[in-house]
Amino acid sequence: MDHTKTDLSRRRFIKKSSIGVVGTIAIPTILSSCAKGANDRLLIAHIGVGSRGQSELLNYFLPLETNYSVATCDTHLQRRNATAKHINENYKERGIKAPKCKPYLDFEEILERSDIDAVHITTPDHWHVPAAIKAARAGKHIMLAKPLGLSYPNYKILEKELQVNKVKFHYGTQQRSMRHMQLGINMIKEGLIGEIERVEVWAPGYNPVESPVCNEVPVPAEFDFDKWTGPAPLNSYCPERVTNNSSWFQYDYSIGFLGGWGAHPLDIMIWGLKEQMNGKYTCEGTGGFWKPGGMYNNIRSWDVNCEYDSGVKLHFTDSDFAMQNNMLSYRTVKESNGTTFYGTKGWVSLSRSSAQSNIPELDKKLNNFPKNGDGRIRSEENTMGQMFVDVVNGKIPETNPLNEAILSDCVSHMSDIAIRSGRKITWDPAKGEVLGDAEANKLFVREMREPYSV
Repeated sequence: MDHTKTDLSRRRFIKKSSIGVVGTIAIPTILSSCAKGANDRLLIAHIGVGSRGQSELLNYFLPLETNYSVATCDTHLQRRNATAKHINENYKERGIKAPKCKPYLDFEEILERSDIDAVHITTPDHWHVPAAIKAARAGKHIMLAKPLGLSYPNYKILEKELQVNKVKFHYGTQQRSMRHMQLGINMIKEGLIGEIERVEVWAPGYNPVESPVCNEVPVPAEFDFDKWTGPAPLNSYCPERVTNNSSWFQYDYSIGFLGGWGAHPLDIMIWGLKEQMNGKYTCEGTGGFWKPGGMYNNIRSWDVNCEYDSGVKLHFTDSDFAMQNNMLSYRTVKESNGTTFYGTKGWVSLSRSSAQSNIPELDKKLNNFPKNGDGRIRSEENTMGQMFVDVVNGKIPETNPLNEAILSDCVSHMSDIAIRSGRKITWDPAKGEVLGDAEANKLFVREMREPYSV
């Protein structure tokens, strides 16, 4: 592989491409067979190729020799076309005889292709689970961006469709592919810090941007706003509504960084403590919203406490709260995201680029990884995509399974519901409901706009 050509090609692509929020569309249920690609490589379609979709494609999939990227889908004409062109040029420059990558507006056309094995979905949050349900019904293996979604009943539909159609699932919490994370989680599962009593989780609450006002203008000809909106309510169009920030901070499309960023450290918590955190729990807390007057209406700061039937306690806050309240004083690297497990013998704290323990022998092992000049652990490229390919090929079991994604995502939603309702709630995963609180349960069920229902 000519890495120089690949890197140059990536830079040209990023400069030429429109970076922003991604989109997808609804599709009818069409079953298709899941066939191996040419030369036994998986054939993968990329659904949503905005900034995140492009980044994952370029870093997780395009460099690999185990798969071909053969389709792009986006509601922005320029994005889907430019991405497909780049993929074709990249393979040509590297001397790889790959099937031609084709751009699509309509998701259903991708699902009709019996040669495509898997889909990589990086749409706006409100499209994640509906798109995955459609893909599962078509027999396509799924790598799905986090957070999971907005409507609990859809989680159960996806769970059923994966099982019925024998589809493999890979949640996009890439920290599970990082070696220092794997080491830390193994320490916890092996009982090296004793019995876990409590967990602290923190994540960024917002981006430093203003909440814009939407002054309606005509939809550009190259953008399908109706399909971008999909199952969400159809609002007035303005360019500011369909940016990354606007898709994250508008309640019609997400629950903000409670889920969007919280998904990462909460996933680490569930990864390490699934058995202790799969039962009922209470949740209560306070939070702050974006200032009224603009489009943004999600929670942007929070301080939430949950208590599980197992006895484990969770304190979940935004990173500003953690910093301002000196919650990270024990950490050498004070990252804006992380998960700290407190056991009867000591603690282990895991973040995206740092790991620590107050037990010397554990701390030494956790810090035995290549680091950058600022003391942060150097990131590992491409491992997430290869893990997905290995899962699909049956080389390894599912590493980022849906049942664990549901557990962590529900914590984000219970935090959101507790803050919005202003009261203590009790979530029962076995029943899939907030106990004795019909009003709270309504906040975890979203009506789907036709014809985009599942």
